[in-house]
Amino acid sequence: MTRRHAVARLGSVAVVGSGPNGLAAAVTLARAGLAVEVFERNDWAGGGAATREITLPGFRHDVASAVHPMALASPFFREFGLARRIDLVVPEVSFAHPLPGRGGHGYRDLDRTAADLGRDGPAYRRLLRPLVDHLDGVVDLAMNPLLRLPRDPLAAGLYGVRVAEAGSPAWGARFDGDIAPAMLTGCAAHAIGRHPGPAAAGGGLLLAATAHRAGWPIPVGGSQSITDALVADLRAHGGRLRLGTEVTELRQLDGFDAAVLDVSARALATLGGDRLPDRYRRALARFRPGDGVSKVDFALAGPVPWSDPVVGQAPTVHLGGTRAQIAAAERMVLRGGIPEHPYVLVAQPSVVDPSRAPDGKAVLWAYLHVPFGSDFDATQAVTAAVEEHAPGFRDLVLASTATPATELGAAVSANFAGGDFASGAITMRQLIKRPVLSPVPWRTPLSGVYLASGATSPGPAVHGMAGWHAARTLLSDNGFEVPQLGPGVTTTRR
Repeated sequence: MTRRHAVARLGSVAVVGSGPNGLAAAVTLARAGLAVEVFERNDWAGGGAATREITLPGFRHDVASAVHPMALASPFFREFGLARRIDLVVPEVSFAHPLPGRGGHGYRDLDRTAADLGRDGPAYRRLLRPLVDHLDGVVDLAMNPLLRLPRDPLAAGLYGVRVAEAGSPAWGARFDGDIAPAMLTGCAAHAIGRHPGPAAAGGGLLLAATAHRAGWPIPVGGSQSITDALVADLRAHGGRLRLGTEVTELRQLDGFDAAVLDVSARALATLGGDRLPDRYRRALARFRPGDGVSKVDFALAGPVPWSDPVVGQAPTVHLGGTRAQIAAAERMVLRGGIPEHPYVLVAQPSVVDPSRAPDGKAVLWAYLHVPFGSDFDATQAVTAAVEEHAPGFRDLVLASTATPATELGAAVSANFAGGDFASGAITMRQLIKRPVLSPVPWRTPLSGVYLASGATSPGPAVHGMAGWHAARTLLSDNGFEVPQLGPGVTTTRR
């Protein structure tokens, strides 16, 4: 198979898309001594990992990703040495989940979190302690195709048993109160889907475990700092970045020996056209988009006046009520409706990074889930959800900018068309077949063409793993050694 995918002479590679996966592929290939050129539609790099002045001058908002649990956990970012290249602030409180009267606090210290939960604390600790202690093995399992045998069978077993529980009707059996289940469901709802369900449960448990191990870091200066570090490394090794250049068909890349595509499954089908075998094209057509998000950015006159002061220490806040209330809201989205009381994910990076706004002021980013392609403006719904737990919030709003699901693809990345920032529905079927059933899903049937987006394994999030997998597969197929990526490691160009 590798011979069939090898090219006659591998010297130059085009990368389409400068999101984290595209850049992860680009830096890997450039360090291997190849001539790499990255094509980006926008006039700025980063895709969803970018930071822009969206509301008012001086207020810097992350266009999509804001909090980065995988910045310290992703094998690619660990190999790349991201934590040694940029400033990452790890908050004491990874996330908070307000409820009427009292809420949950996801401290980085698991024991402190459990103590704060009272009678459900021991059950919460028993659920998560084995995952926290074996997090490297859990991450390795999650960051590779599910068809591959786990390198750490113990971690895989511990994780699998807990996913089976949390993704089943028994998901609340170990808890007596509302707070611990709400906290776990708030994490699971980062992925749009059904609750309880194994796909959402798996993602939620992984997020919760990272919250209580290394924490959920915030890049100083915004997500753009991650992108800028990747671009700097690419250029240091001879790679080029071409902004404002859209690739609409593969023949635009015929001058290159190979191509790595950080694009959606639908875009791959369009780019490949008749070059793709019918069977593969049909598989791409069967790959379903997920539902979307409607996002709002706020410029604020000061910090959010949360009734619970601990919530004011957490860069990530989950709103939406109890586990049952969040599950009901998510079912409404899956049925094509807009919940009256939605799950709202809030990022307030200013609590740890004052560089995001002028002195004394703040930025806040929030979204709620909506059906794919919805034009719903979430401004009022988000304002009401925050105001419920932070009376006076609306009086702090200096300006806001809404980005409905219909506009997310044009405003941020074509991969997010229809508001689907996961580049494909997150279901167990589509985690196994992402976008096709294969132990090496980054290869396409076209010689020298590889897929490297969230539409392939291991799926969405800012981890760079799909790009790293695609680049390493390309190098292996052509007899190249995979280069080291750490800062200070140099490579001789061929």
